[in-house]
Amino acid sequence: MTKKWTVLGTLLAGALAVAACDAMPGLSGAPAALDIPEVDAGDIAEATIKDVTRLLASDAFEGRMPGTPGEEKTIALLTERFKAAGLKPGNGESWVQEVPLVEITGKNYAPLTVTGKAGTQSLAFGKDWVGVTYREEAKTSLEDSELVFVGYGINAPEKGWNDYAGLDVKGKTVVILVNDPDWQTEGLDGPFNGRAMTYYGRWTYKFEEAARQGAAGALIIHQTAPAAYAWNVVESSWTGPQAYAQRGDNAPPLTQMNGWITEGAARAMLKAAGQDLDALTKAAQMKGFKPVPLGITASTSFENDVRSFKSHNIIGILPGSEAPEEYVLYTAHWDHLGRCTPAPDGDDICNGAIDNATGTAALVALAEAHAKAGPPRRSLVFLAVTAEESGLLGAHYYAAHPIFPLAQTVGGVNMDALQMAGPAKDVTAVGFGKSALDRFLDAALKTDGRSVTPDPKPENGYYYRSDHFAFAKLGVPMLYIDGGQDLIEGGRAAGEAIAKDYTERRYHGPKDEFDESWDWSGVMADLQLYYRLGRMMAMSTSWPNWNEGDEFRAIRDESCKASEKGC
Repeated sequence: MTKKWTVLGTLLAGALAVAACDAMPGLSGAPAALDIPEVDAGDIAEATIKDVTRLLASDAFEGRMPGTPGEEKTIALLTERFKAAGLKPGNGESWVQEVPLVEITGKNYAPLTVTGKAGTQSLAFGKDWVGVTYREEAKTSLEDSELVFVGYGINAPEKGWNDYAGLDVKGKTVVILVNDPDWQTEGLDGPFNGRAMTYYGRWTYKFEEAARQGAAGALIIHQTAPAAYAWNVVESSWTGPQAYAQRGDNAPPLTQMNGWITEGAARAMLKAAGQDLDALTKAAQMKGFKPVPLGITASTSFENDVRSFKSHNIIGILPGSEAPEEYVLYTAHWDHLGRCTPAPDGDDICNGAIDNATGTAALVALAEAHAKAGPPRRSLVFLAVTAEESGLLGAHYYAAHPIFPLAQTVGGVNMDALQMAGPAKDVTAVGFGKSALDRFLDAALKTDGRSVTPDPKPENGYYYRSDHFAFAKLGVPMLYIDGGQDLIEGGRAAGEAIAKDYTERRYHGPKDEFDESWDWSGVMADLQLYYRLGRMMAMSTSWPNWNEGDEFRAIRDESCKASEKGC
């Protein structure tokens, strides 16, 4: 489950904080000035992005679930449009990169029964809890597994924080809070960056750590504010087919079952154990917290249909004129949820029009515009990745098996869920303040007469919830930009109202559908920004780096030291 069109993006810093690190210190001596060339506006066809979005979001594509006929249709459409735009195949003679996946579909769920001295509670699947297995097994069974509350489920030696201290969880099921211990802090100071969520706050980390600790099961307590989405998002995303990357030899350990439990069900469960959720949460926010055995057990079982299959990343390239072995990325995920929990009218296709037919169609429109302008100095790569909704799987696979070496990849722009709210005075940049790419963004925004708005909701952790993160964690500087909220018509109040309406009524649901009445003017303004950013990077001679002290700076520096080409 990943971040989509929201009221706010994530700014890990609230101001432009760019260190003098535009070149690669230690590789080329003193920092050099950053080369940011001026570029003309692109000839971007509104008809292209509208037509491609309409097709991708149609019922004929069945919600674009990886490994379904919807994927086949998506590959055919993007291949055709990339070729017509003037791109070349991005993987040798092929337009695709195979991504090996496993699909596990749970069925015949028994209730989650919680038993203790106060009796037995029976929690209904979907309504009170959801759960899946990552193991390729025909049946999952959790029998009388002791429940232990482990706070935020964090083991961070560098911070002197271990919620599992002194605890053996083998055979047990851990109950975990979402987000970081200091997510309610007003500022960005705290053991876990205050309000700005760290990776320790993401559900992906919490399940990974529970498995490393040897837990049989893991249940995250859902609360809307720290999770940043309502229970309906959890239910729609964690029911039905679930895709995972195929595991190789010596793969990390797995729990038997990972899941979520509603806040109401969790409160009742803890009350039966003689505990109070609010008191436990307050204790878990303090350094030195000790896990709390609950004296109750959990049981459930369900069957699994397991299917191994190959999905695909779709790749086109516009070769550079002078430095074709230096690459700039445009990324967007083409997949969505396929068929999901039906709406009241019976509609069960999650079309994913905003999320992310719009971003995928933007790849095509931008490819056309760049080809019309002629090849830039560096090569431009247009990468439509698969299985983002399953955990950024396509992006992570490409980053681990890059067609174009990461040390020769200058940076890139990720596009995920373009907003249909009309033109805005600003944009929201996810991860602004982390790298020298901010200077490219600043220059492009000045040309367009727009600004960046700081994000008052960094606790939602959007930085870790879209495809750019897969490249960033391996050192490639990436920009991820949301549409603005300060609308020309209606200001911030209108922007927030439109975004709230989408999040509550359509996000990850069957009503995220193409609408012929959409106002595309704001999207077209954003596409010009994306065009300028990519063109600037592709015409530049500089290698923007992460800022000094950023978590990804050392990774990039090591990557560049090991490379004979590129950075």
